[in-house]
Amino acid sequence: MAELGLIPVKTRILTDSDNIVDTIEAYAKDDIGPDDIVCVAESVVAITQGRMVRPEELNPCFLAKVLCRFIPQKGSLGSVYGMQCVMEAEGKWRVLYSLIIGMFAKLVGKSGVFYQMAGRQAALIDDVTGTMPPFDKHLVFGPDRPNEVAEEIKQRLGCYGATVADVNDLKRALIVGLSKGLEAKRISQILIDNPFGNASQRTPIVIIKNYRLVEQASAAN
Repeated sequence: MAELGLIPVKTRILTDSDNIVDTIEAYAKDDIGPDDIVCVAESVVAITQGRMVRPEELNPCFLAKVLCRFIPQKGSLGSVYGMQCVMEAEGKWRVLYSLIIGMFAKLVGKSGVFYQMAGRQAALIDDVTGTMPPFDKHLVFGPDRPNEVAEEIKQRLGCYGATVADVNDLKRALIVGLSKGLEAKRISQILIDNPFGNASQRTPIVIIKNYRLVEQASAAN
């Protein structure tokens, strides 16, 4: 019986001069089969798309300086630069409104409302030091058109499916983009222990081996 397996794929440092689909083909093509799912770290997809900015290129507004104080410092938006980025991406009044509603929601015991309302970039922006060198001096936005990226990976590599995922060591696995026919919740469960390595490991690609075979066997039982 086929077993599910996770294979991290090591690459060189990727930059905005790279194409993520070309990179996956170059480094992982021989390891990818028709029953597998190819997963790629969202921050690396964003970097190859040039979706990053240095703090000195930003001019934080007064509202960004105020609102960042209401976000825990461990979060990217706890930085005035991170807050400025999300306001530019999603709109400053949307961010303000979402923060107010989120604060009231916390009073009644409901958390996460701010990130649900403020737009996808609120959850995806990485502050400086939040990604791998040499881009640890940049703020990195979430990737553009992640579903289309996943679909292109699937078509090019001939795999069962592909995902763009935001995973960390705090048991958080968010599927940012996925090809047609996949279930985000199931993929999140498989990636929850963070098999990626975006720092010195340089393994931003993970292959979920035998996914289709295992899911078919599970459904048959």
